[in-house]
Amino acid sequence: MIFGTTPLADAEGAILAHSVSAGGVRMKKGRYLSADDIKALAKAGVEDVIAARLEADDVDEDTAANAIAKACRGDGARLQAAFTGRCNLYADGPGVMVIDRERVDQINRIHEAVTIATLAPHEAVEAGQMLATIKIIPFAAPREAVERAIAIASGDVPLLHIAPYRARRAGLIMTTLAGTKAKVLDKTANVLRDRLERLGSTLLDEQRCPHAADDIAAAVKDQLDQGLDPILIFGASAITDRRDVVPAGIVEAGGTIKHFGMPVDPGNLLLLAEHDGRAVIGLPGCARSPKLNGFDWVLQRLLADQAVGPDDITAMGAGGLLKEIPTRPQLRAGTASIAPKAPRIAALILAAGQSRRMGVTNKLLAEIDGKAMLSRVVEAARASQVEHVMAVTGHEAEIVADALAKYDVPSVHNPAFAEGLSTSLHAGVAALPDDLDGVIVLLGDMPRITPGHIDRLIAAFNPVEGRAVCVPTYQGKRGNPVLFGSQFFAEMTTVGGDSGAKYLIGQHEDELVEVPMEDDAIFLDVDTPDALTAIRAAGVD
Repeated sequence: MIFGTTPLADAEGAILAHSVSAGGVRMKKGRYLSADDIKALAKAGVEDVIAARLEADDVDEDTAANAIAKACRGDGARLQAAFTGRCNLYADGPGVMVIDRERVDQINRIHEAVTIATLAPHEAVEAGQMLATIKIIPFAAPREAVERAIAIASGDVPLLHIAPYRARRAGLIMTTLAGTKAKVLDKTANVLRDRLERLGSTLLDEQRCPHAADDIAAAVKDQLDQGLDPILIFGASAITDRRDVVPAGIVEAGGTIKHFGMPVDPGNLLLLAEHDGRAVIGLPGCARSPKLNGFDWVLQRLLADQAVGPDDITAMGAGGLLKEIPTRPQLRAGTASIAPKAPRIAALILAAGQSRRMGVTNKLLAEIDGKAMLSRVVEAARASQVEHVMAVTGHEAEIVADALAKYDVPSVHNPAFAEGLSTSLHAGVAALPDDLDGVIVLLGDMPRITPGHIDRLIAAFNPVEGRAVCVPTYQGKRGNPVLFGSQFFAEMTTVGGDSGAKYLIGQHEDELVEVPMEDDAIFLDVDTPDALTAIRAAGVD
């Protein structure tokens, strides 16, 4: 890659390394400079730019990041299209992150241009949580480095995957001594039941017995006969040795002690045992609390069918200090996760217009290649990575709503549709769910928009990094649809006229990112009979 100050005469096709603002022209870094861009810069008095030019053996940042991420991805992980050289992997559902740490290290040692950062091995994840990010540091990476990274990631076993939780029927045994309070046992059972249910399992049987090896053995045998797995045992007195009362009862029931103690605090006094492949666990006292402790790490792995043995337990020490201290507070039960997640984006389809220039035909219902124009937009939205799809109706609301019904897409009616597109924006944004990060505003008369266009906008969206308004471009010109962060929702309900949210785009250039697309579909809206005839002749695909 050639990098540095570049005369305008040599800059066509180069990547702008730093933003330029001169003579009324503003171009952001990362822009591929077109012939029109060069003319505009020259007219503004710019003589040279700092730019990157790719050479024959370079792979551009997005292509490289996408290729490596696809090679890394295993079951339970989904990929978000790369943007600015970053490609993220997210969890499809809850489970345990399984990753080959050695191969991650190998990839990071190939070349400084290629990096991969992941969650810790065996970390519990939720649906939508970020698992890994592959980032190409400059604007391109050497082809040889990319190919080596792909080869390492593409082993017989995926570099990373999610081991999903398997529903289990668990048993709980709690021992009692003189003075043991029933309400303490009740609270303990509720905490354990909640722990299991959050991981998709059920506490099927609870027994209470004296703190004696014979009684514990009888209870264990009874739960084994019920087919329960795992069996969890809370001793009225903490286990202090592998020959203590609780482990003695497990052994008397035919079980085998695998390991006592763990280098995790809280959680030190955990006892791991098994009986014919079924887990029997003597619980540390901290497991009575909903706070994170070493037992959680063991339970999560077991319920995800991941082996847990002495070597696994003893390897938990690095990072095993979970105790709450003033400089490191822990999340309480019920506190929302702060783990990075995929943004929750809605698609808002504006389908209220009167089609005045189309004549008597409602253009949204006009068929192209055998399918209504509106249906094509709806299908693109549903096939994309948006979390929620909603439409706004107005003109001929009933027949438009009927067309939407077969897709199970909810709609909100805009009675003021004749007053302009902005009124549909008001109605639609006001009806969106409260927990969204942003919305993509789609026009119902743009039949060539694909899931790929929508997903690329979502990949670019990152308000923390100043990308809260994502506008698609082709050859330097802006089009539709546009993605707006939720911080603009209130403002979106105040815009007026028939220009929609264009006013907002101009007001928030500092938070805007232009997202290059590979085709001109972002410009094509069908407004007239001639335009409809033309697209029918050309076809959509």
